[in-house]
Amino acid sequence: MTLEQITVPMSKQDAFALADAVMEEYGLALSASAFENADGDWVFEATCDQKPDVERFNALAKSLLKGKVEFSIQPVPDKDWVAHSLEGLSAIDTGEFFVHGSHDETPLPTGKIAIKIDAGQAFGTGHHETTTGCLQAISTVANSDTTPANILDLGTGSGILAIAAAKRFDQKILATDIDKKAIEVALENAKINDVADKIETAVSTGMDHPIFVEKGPFDLVLANILAGPLVELAPDIAKHTSEGAIVILAGLLTRQADNVIQAYETNKIALLERVEKGDWTILRLQREA
Repeated sequence: MTLEQITVPMSKQDAFALADAVMEEYGLALSASAFENADGDWVFEATCDQKPDVERFNALAKSLLKGKVEFSIQPVPDKDWVAHSLEGLSAIDTGEFFVHGSHDETPLPTGKIAIKIDAGQAFGTGHHETTTGCLQAISTVANSDTTPANILDLGTGSGILAIAAAKRFDQKILATDIDKKAIEVALENAKINDVADKIETAVSTGMDHPIFVEKGPFDLVLANILAGPLVELAPDIAKHTSEGAIVILAGLLTRQADNVIQAYETNKIALLERVEKGDWTILRLQREA
């Protein structure tokens, strides 16, 4: 995957505002941030997996900031940045799960379910607040009166949530993602964790793929993506879930949570619990009759 970065120096306040706005624009960038460089100047930076859409960046900047900005674009060196940044990270003990890399020799805590995930070219190693929050939510579901039999992991990334659900519930899982590479990674991780026979995958943008009708309706949906897509997918998730189904949503900033909740309540999926972890919120909801 070829990555490109788009940057522009600006005030700290403007850089953070633009970074937040970019992350709310579905498909505009993989990541966006504000940082202080070695000279003490603040810089906005976004990383894209294709040629940056400068027109959209300019439109966002114009709507937020005073004056014109001049973006710079440069390629990112060909390197597995996910693996590089996560090398040596320790194991994660969260909910009923113990997530570790192959390099980690920490003994498995008593009563925990082990998940082996190495850093790679797909989101989801267990270290991000949204992932740990989802694993905790899965544990909550597992210890409730609900016993899901038909499970969907929407935007599976590394497959970590599908693997957790397969191990905890011993049920078949449908794991989908917009990215073919993510599906390949998820399948490999499923094999490593001995649950490949329980996880079926599909490359799908949104929920238009016929497999959702074929395999649905679902009684547990896991979706750790972004706020924008979560809002857009609310009607489709409602369509493909059964009465009483549990829906776990993550990937949204806390300030975005109310909009996401409203979108789902409009589609008769009511909030059961919201959990804040850092700047992020994890939602557990239930499909009404």
